[in-house]
Amino acid sequence: MSPSAAHPPASTASPPADLQNRLQQQLQALGHGLLERDSVVRLLLLATLAGEHVLLIGPPGTAKSELARRLHRAFDGARYFERLLTRFSTPEELFGPLSLKALEDDRYERLTDGYLPTAGIAFLDEVFKANSAILNALLTLLNEREFDNGAGRQRTPLISVIGASNEAPADESLQAFHDRFLLRLPVAPVGDDAFAALLQLDDTAAPALPPPLTAADRAAVQAAGRRVALGDEALAALTALRAEVARQGLTVSDRRWRQAVALMRCAAATEGRNALDALDLWLAPFVVCVDADSLPRLAAWVTETLVQAVPQPLPWLDHAVTAFDKQLELEQSLPAEDTEAPDDRAGKLALARALGSEDTASGADSGMLRFVASSLEDRQRRRFSPVHIAARLAQLDALATRAETARQQVQAAHDQLARRMAGRLWLPPTLATGWLGAHGQTLATLQGLQARLATTRAGFATLPVDDRLPAVAPAPLAGVDGD
Repeated sequence: MSPSAAHPPASTASPPADLQNRLQQQLQALGHGLLERDSVVRLLLLATLAGEHVLLIGPPGTAKSELARRLHRAFDGARYFERLLTRFSTPEELFGPLSLKALEDDRYERLTDGYLPTAGIAFLDEVFKANSAILNALLTLLNEREFDNGAGRQRTPLISVIGASNEAPADESLQAFHDRFLLRLPVAPVGDDAFAALLQLDDTAAPALPPPLTAADRAAVQAAGRRVALGDEALAALTALRAEVARQGLTVSDRRWRQAVALMRCAAATEGRNALDALDLWLAPFVVCVDADSLPRLAAWVTETLVQAVPQPLPWLDHAVTAFDKQLELEQSLPAEDTEAPDDRAGKLALARALGSEDTASGADSGMLRFVASSLEDRQRRRFSPVHIAARLAQLDALATRAETARQQVQAAHDQLARRMAGRLWLPPTLATGWLGAHGQTLATLQGLQARLATTRAGFATLPVDDRLPAVAPAPLAGVDGD
């Protein structure tokens, strides 16, 4: 975490009891009218609460500056500074003009009041286009929260700098400055699903601003965060993440790993938790990824490997249900095994149908003839011993038991995840919905297969029975017992 020069004095107090509710109000105000920004809004407020800097990456017109202006209103007493940087920007534009009175006394000092060195929240647009003179001064300001003014170094009240850029820098000379931003948040135009809502937004319906967060609030959160335990589960998850980061060819400094853990600890502290777990790593891709291409890959890895919230295809059950469906069709279509010649059976059936048609045309009662025709058709179907049918039903019941066990396991995983996510202030709702939705898809697949299984069982239960047949149980269907 950044040095205490920028932060309020350390405190051993716990966060105020109403802080979580006030943070929820701030999140609602910060995200009001901003579509598809739940992750950005949460990470922006959390990082600022922890005293970290954020880089917003995206094209113009995606509310980057609006987010920074709203963020400034969330913190009590924080002065706001905003500049658009170009390669022609001068240090005076950011740090203030030279003091003529100081020059008369042979001192090279700036008048910093109202400029970046006196700001609490700052927004620097197109931050990577600044020249080296500005970037070098910004490095010290961002990291140490101090500004070299003449022969002395002054402490600044800076809480957080929000940088903005259309893309991550490709120039290696900018990597040190790029590394000063703990979170790199992509900000894209709204998708097709939200386009209609975008056009119908009511800009006049802004909610009343909640009470701003104080310096004491920030001090309490950061102090409480330092008391949050890392925990074995979180440590194992971070170790696995580090291996995956290396496999994907990403480079993450030791400092960034420690900053990431400190950020997660602040999140846990405000949620009333005393230890981190694997779910806290949902924000890690925004720390370790350097571009928009690697972020989705690493986020998917967290979801699949750490949270294990992915739909399960269940090939073993699908194969088994399909096999029983086909077996039922086969047994229903088998011809009868008797001594009567097929031509004789066909002739009797045709005669019964012909007589039934003639009597119907003449108005006579044809019930008996229809019964004869139905009996002849039924006699053409293969009959099975009670033992055969009982064995098939037992096989289906065993499969149904396995399917129900699988359903209960998925339901338990769904419910456990829902319980673990309850009260997670910072977890984006869309991400939480997606995690639970993955289990929901598996449950829907299972329930569909269970319904097919029940229908197939009913079909086997209605096969024709002949008690005189040998009591021979059929062999289990090939391949339906494996996973």
